[in-house]
Amino acid sequence: MSEPSRFDRGHTDDLMSFLAASPSPYHAVANAAERLEKAGFRQVAETDAWDGTSGGKYVLRGGAIVAWYVPEGAAPHTPFRVVGAHTDSPNLRVKPLPDTGAHGWRQVAVEIYGGPLLNSWLDRDLGLSGRLSLRDGSTRLVNVDRPLLRVPQLAIHLDRSVASEGLKLDKQRHLQPIWGLGNDVRDGDLIAFLESDAGLPAGEVTGWDLMVHSVEPPAYLGRDKELLAGPRMDNLLSVHAGVAALTAAAASGALPYIPVLAAFDHEENGSQSDTGADGPLLGGVLERSVFARGGSYEDRARAFAGTVCLSSDTGHAVHPNYAERHDPTHHPRVNGGPILKVNVNNRYATDGSGRAVWAAACEKAGVPFQSFVSNNSMPCGTTIGPITAARHGIRTVDIGVAILSMHSARELCGVDDPHMLTNALVAFLEG
Repeated sequence: MSEPSRFDRGHTDDLMSFLAASPSPYHAVANAAERLEKAGFRQVAETDAWDGTSGGKYVLRGGAIVAWYVPEGAAPHTPFRVVGAHTDSPNLRVKPLPDTGAHGWRQVAVEIYGGPLLNSWLDRDLGLSGRLSLRDGSTRLVNVDRPLLRVPQLAIHLDRSVASEGLKLDKQRHLQPIWGLGNDVRDGDLIAFLESDAGLPAGEVTGWDLMVHSVEPPAYLGRDKELLAGPRMDNLLSVHAGVAALTAAAASGALPYIPVLAAFDHEENGSQSDTGADGPLLGGVLERSVFARGGSYEDRARAFAGTVCLSSDTGHAVHPNYAERHDPTHHPRVNGGPILKVNVNNRYATDGSGRAVWAAACEKAGVPFQSFVSNNSMPCGTTIGPITAARHGIRTVDIGVAILSMHSARELCGVDDPHMLTNALVAFLEG
């Protein structure tokens, strides 16, 4: 029998609920906003004039959210403590002309988003979710969370080479899911179905951002239920931890910093959008917060100079079947605590001073942490960390939780690590 957990499984239960309720980035930010509202935060519109009052506020833009808490009496030059994360995950997304099919099958035309493990989407019951844009300019979230689609794999009898050469998938031809039978494919069928499912009048939808998701719910796994299997841990695990940490910090009393959560969209395809980390969203919010409190450009410069960002994203736990793919002296293990991610070529933004900030937060929280570096013979991934550091000139540290099966339709982590990450983030935001 393994050692009992030292951390609250209730946090992991709540993470499972958040994952299940957030099949798209738009649902993720809506659920984050709901949690913030319950903690006393209020939404502010980017088109309105902002005031300098204290308290919790947040901005929603598409699949991104930036939330912050201004302590009573905060000066205009008060630095920020930022937790950065992203809301998107690799998946299959619906094309502008979605209705297709052949040979008596009705299918949905999809495009590959990010870098998913394509085989993980085969022979899996899939739902459909995202955002519908309506004639009046408003949007409506949609979530068909039941088996609706399936990408069927070719039987081995019709492709004997799979046994010797491995599975080879053509992204255009082999990944279009089926959703029914019929020889006459009619343009508009899928959107008409979604309008009906959402209770909207026919012809009301004029635009859409739709994606497929696995309908299998998150679940504890293993003899002792030490593991958590679920979708979109990269990177809703960090979004969930960031929301929990921000609300806890806001309720903790006097703060020397202004705590911030910035959860961006489009990290999986480069972050270059108005809702991505390479866009102006975070910088605009932080600057407006300074100016709303009567600050000058000098105050803005002072605040940014003292600001630190923890870029929180999932990383790689050592894989028992592929240990040679990892650095031989850095083997992060699940339930061993969150990870500090380092790359001297700035694929991660961490340096020695950033490590000291992270170590202090973990020590204050009573949380162990591990270090991750890539095998020198393997290319290193990246995050919003270097983008945030370069775009805003703020010190940034890359951290996260070690998982297996990253970019699969269903990923795997330890049950204790999410709560340990949150505790460390609370300590960081509280200073």
